[in-house]
Amino acid sequence: MGSLDDSLGKPLTGWRLRLYTIIFEADTRAGRLFDQWLIAIILTSVLVVVLDSVQTLGARYDQAFGILEWVFTIAFTLEYVARLVCVRHPARYALSFYGLIDLAALLPTYVALLVPEVHALIDVRVLRLLRVFRVFKLTAYMTEFQSLGAALRASRRKILVFLSAVLMIVLVMGTLMYVVEGPANGFTNIPTSVYWAITTMTTVGFGDITPKTDLGRLIASVMMLLGWGTLAVPTGIVTAEMTSQRHTGTPTTRTCHECLTEGHLAQANYCLHCGAKLPDYQREPGSVSPLISTSSGDTHV
Repeated sequence: MGSLDDSLGKPLTGWRLRLYTIIFEADTRAGRLFDQWLIAIILTSVLVVVLDSVQTLGARYDQAFGILEWVFTIAFTLEYVARLVCVRHPARYALSFYGLIDLAALLPTYVALLVPEVHALIDVRVLRLLRVFRVFKLTAYMTEFQSLGAALRASRRKILVFLSAVLMIVLVMGTLMYVVEGPANGFTNIPTSVYWAITTMTTVGFGDITPKTDLGRLIASVMMLLGWGTLAVPTGIVTAEMTSQRHTGTPTTRTCHECLTEGHLAQANYCLHCGAKLPDYQREPGSVSPLISTSSGDTHV
């Protein structure tokens, strides 16, 4: 059996290894059940927060909502502690993206209980609505989120170049509209004109500022047509990256014990991110690739 004294940097053994496999990997029956129950708790807790924000329901079921909130908070607290106990480097997980999300799911309830003075500084509703951020925990449990995140990271340079081109266009066109229309028609300054260019190019068109001259309407028409094209470009970039990832091998929820990154191939011997030797792939015989996973994702921790 592994002990807590060995927890910092020591190999996982015994109950810690079994707990780690259940919590961080979903290629076993126990891991899948853990993920499914946790997703149900997250969604239910967010639903309770949403219903509690309705004044009539909040006043009528205030005590019930309060009890449920503590049940969810205790469940998330136990999950958070279990994650810290079973990983090799607890501090790394605590400071990782998903570790901070786990902590954020707990803080509002404990802050409201332990620091009553905060009620005088912050509306209680703010603390309650912060619990909606629990929905971000879902990104750790679904491989679809992981795939989308990987595609966004792979295409970030192309998207940044595209956004830079869009910013240049709206700056130039906004400045041009400021010159053509002027303050008399609502284009009082360049920032306001750039705001108009952004709303027009994204096809939102609030209508609070509209061109009055024929030349201004011509420029607006060009901006609208450009907006159709700009909406399709980032979608195509991300879609292409997601398609290319499908040919890199069947993803798994196999997780590196060192950096907690997942998605390693079943036949891999070393972590692609940190180079550490991977543990043996634990998967139930005859099981299919899971649709749900629970790990810290591809985030380096």
